[in-house]
Amino acid sequence: MRNDGQGAAQLIFREAEDRELAGRARKGDLDAFNALVSRWEGRIYNYLLRITGHPEDAMDLCQDTFIKAYQNLARLEDAARFGPWLYRIAHNEAMSHLRRPQRESELDEATAASLRGPSLAPVEASLAVEAALARLSPDQREAVILKVYEGFKFEEIAQILNCPASTIKSRVYTGLELLKEMLAPAARPARPQEEP
Repeated sequence: MRNDGQGAAQLIFREAEDRELAGRARKGDLDAFNALVSRWEGRIYNYLLRITGHPEDAMDLCQDTFIKAYQNLARLEDAARFGPWLYRIAHNEAMSHLRRPQRESELDEATAASLRGPSLAPVEASLAVEAALARLSPDQREAVILKVYEGFKFEEIAQILNCPASTIKSRVYTGLELLKEMLAPAARPARPQEEP
């Protein structure tokens, strides 16, 4: 298990590496940009998948995010902040996508049935969490995803979503409370049936 000192050192190293790669990419070094894509693609895809709920849409949006990032590298003011800047682009792409006409209900009958069950197996629990996330407001869902799944600080999320940190805190706490309420029935163990 790593201690906080090691985690902080790794974060500083990653930011320094991102700063160097982003600086080289801004000067036209395609290999440096490809290295940034390799470092961030999985996280951006997972973020977009949680926002959209559709693997194909998430993949398309992920590609669009990196295309826009490449086209706008000159606008990146602090190369050490490449990650939050990239998440901001992904956020904008996701919001544009979600404004388009919506698909039919994303909660299929199998998922609904698993939510009605008294106790959930790990895969069913994961599906239940994803379904509960989908029931949050878009603002709450995105704030919770960025905080819980992506590990951003409130101030970083505020930069990504372009709103005050106090608003982000409210969205995260409200979203987490709603998730607890939605998931509480599924978390209770099944009671044995009494025979008459």
